[in-house]
Amino acid sequence: MVLEKKGFSEQVSPSPQNGTSGGDGFEGGVSKLKSLGLTPHYSMALLGFVMLLCILGAQATVDLRNAAAMAAGLCSTKPTDVVFIIDSSRSVRPSEFEQVKVFMTKVIDGLNIGPDATRVGVVNYASRVKNEVSLKSHKTKAALVKAVSKIEPLSTGTMTGLAIQFAMNVAFTEAEGARKSPGISKVAIIVTDGRPQDNIRDIAVRAREAGIEIFAIGVGRVDMTTLRQMASEPLEDHVDYVESYSLIEKLTKKFQEAFCAVVSDLCVTGDHDCEHICISTPGSFKCACREGFTLQGDGRSCSACSNAATDVVFVIDGSKSVRPENFELVKKWINQIIDKLDVSETNTHVGLVQYSSTVKQEFPLGRYNDKKTLKDAVKKMDYMERGTMTGQAISFLVESSFNPNQGARPGVEKVGIVFTDGRSQDYIGDAAKKAKDNGFKMYAVGVGNAVEDELRQIASEPVADHYFYTADFKTMNQIAKKLQINVCQEEDPCESVPNRQVMFDVSTVYPVTAGAGSSDLRYRRVASCCAGEVMQESGAVCSRTPRLPRCCFLLFRSQTHTGAMKS
Repeated sequence: MVLEKKGFSEQVSPSPQNGTSGGDGFEGGVSKLKSLGLTPHYSMALLGFVMLLCILGAQATVDLRNAAAMAAGLCSTKPTDVVFIIDSSRSVRPSEFEQVKVFMTKVIDGLNIGPDATRVGVVNYASRVKNEVSLKSHKTKAALVKAVSKIEPLSTGTMTGLAIQFAMNVAFTEAEGARKSPGISKVAIIVTDGRPQDNIRDIAVRAREAGIEIFAIGVGRVDMTTLRQMASEPLEDHVDYVESYSLIEKLTKKFQEAFCAVVSDLCVTGDHDCEHICISTPGSFKCACREGFTLQGDGRSCSACSNAATDVVFVIDGSKSVRPENFELVKKWINQIIDKLDVSETNTHVGLVQYSSTVKQEFPLGRYNDKKTLKDAVKKMDYMERGTMTGQAISFLVESSFNPNQGARPGVEKVGIVFTDGRSQDYIGDAAKKAKDNGFKMYAVGVGNAVEDELRQIASEPVADHYFYTADFKTMNQIAKKLQINVCQEEDPCESVPNRQVMFDVSTVYPVTAGAGSSDLRYRRVASCCAGEVMQESGAVCSRTPRLPRCCFLLFRSQTHTGAMKS
């Protein structure tokens, strides 16, 4: 700051040091001002004003940095338990309640949602309290947003105190998913438009004393005294007012920035698509894989297999609810997955089926065996529109697409990827069960109004690895990053025995009668028995631990036990 007096000009700035030696610090600043001919009273006031400007400037710098970080997508929220407490009393019209849900959705969109990141719950209240979403309910942002969209107003009285007590006694408990770690904050965001019909002062004090930070948002004719009684200190940061629900969305930015911690590490922000491990580098990142996996050619995905032959068929919903512009996004999503596959004559083959009220095979397995022609064929797929016969489409997959007459290869792993955006108009249970009973690996991908129970019916076990949902077609690319089709050819344990050498002793050689009246004996001996397996007393089978292949047996003939031992 430049200060001018009697024709003199001198640069004045508070010292960054706390000491006063050498004329530095607060007293040193006063001395400099006195040397300019200013009175002590004026000098003290002016220096105080300069320091206030510096403090405000520092805060403005932090706010600008957070805003810039939000715009650049470099915001990371530290792990927090957040509970929205939403007034849905009769004074809140249905259209206004929808605007509250939009506000919640936009705040959620700016958070890092996950079991080890930020967890979000929603408490809905009027004359009674309803726990709509608990902190443990949803582990993904998409599932959380979908749950919020389904909340309905209760349309009775306004028991705000009861709602705060419920949040403290129920919503913020470990049983409902709250975490006790001292590094995890507990935040309640209350939205109300009226005067509560119960006492809120005492219960709000207890909630704050329990470590819950309370933000109070008032709308319309809300009682401002009530808001101040609920909110945490400082009140200017924790109390907000808007004239109508149509303006509440403007508060979104405030809460996004309030939860924002500026980071430049792309691995920390999650702004990467590494399947396993993200390694930070200056201004960028690189991907690595866990032990036993190999980084694929895309530099992002990992595979425990190499050169595994796979037949993959996409089953795509082309019903009228998808809409033409979104159907183009679906085609881009398919090609995004194809980019990650090892498409070739000997490895991965891809087929494509579209369905609506009927089922249409766009192209069978094996027709296109290079990525360029395959992706071009996907781009040329025309949108069918009409109904949603998902069950019929899965039956077509089972009976036709994976039939050798349609290009399917015997003995090759079969993978079906079913995409839909709504409820099926026919029954899917039998077809989905048959697909999985036939050994097909089934992935279910839903968008928008897709029904969660139907997607789970389609998906193979474990369902969590084979079922995906997003609320918006524009975010389907995130599913493509997560969906990994790593198929391993099961190794024949007999082929893995080095030189097929037989390892046995007397205890592992057992005579077996060749047939009634026959003097010829056969002997069974164990060949390099698998780790974790032991021969049963009968000598006929090995017992094994789960997920280990069967043990190999080599059969041979010999007239005598001695001959068997010698051979």
